[in-house]
Amino acid sequence: MLQKTVLVIALAAAAAVAHAQTTPAPASPASAPALPSTPAKRELVARILKVQQPGIEAMARNLVEQPALEMMDRAANALPQRVPADKRESVARDIQADARKFVDETLPTVRDRALKLAPTTIGTVLEERFTEDELKQIATMMESPVFAKFQQIGGDMQKALVDKLVTDTGPQVEPRVRTLEASIARRLGINPNQPQPPSGPAPTAPAATSKAPAKK
Repeated sequence: MLQKTVLVIALAAAAAVAHAQTTPAPASPASAPALPSTPAKRELVARILKVQQPGIEAMARNLVEQPALEMMDRAANALPQRVPADKRESVARDIQADARKFVDETLPTVRDRALKLAPTTIGTVLEERFTEDELKQIATMMESPVFAKFQQIGGDMQKALVDKLVTDTGPQVEPRVRTLEASIARRLGINPNQPQPPSGPAPTAPAATSKAPAKK
């Protein structure tokens, strides 16, 4: 699972680089004058933002969860060095509970603020870049049940592509992943071929018996 995750990340990074190299840079916003705002435009933008609300809420959740996930990852790496083996499971559960509490308490604030800011941020950009007729077409398309169905299967489409991509390119990517892992280990002064000491206490040797075996 970990190796597959690394492959997916590597492939995604490669795709992002390829996209950046082959996609022309968008025109600067200053190159085109901003279109005026109108009541009709604001109404159309409100319709668009209503459809986009789940996406805005998901963005807010990602913003809140990201630092918690990063801290949990650092904590997991520190546990073997900082916490005795017999207490690690309990401490790990406490850390997870703290992270969940952080997300549960912080998410409503960030989510509500994101929804309130959307009309004056996303909405302003939409009004400045699109005409009233274009906004009407966008709103109609986004409110279409067919478009909603298309969005719902976005995850399935992406998974189908990623699964096949990992399978087809795995033989080429896996050796490079191992090379990268070895390079990072060398820079950190870690010998990947050296066995690591056990995380728990060293086993004690059985006490030697003073009784000699009986002679036959």
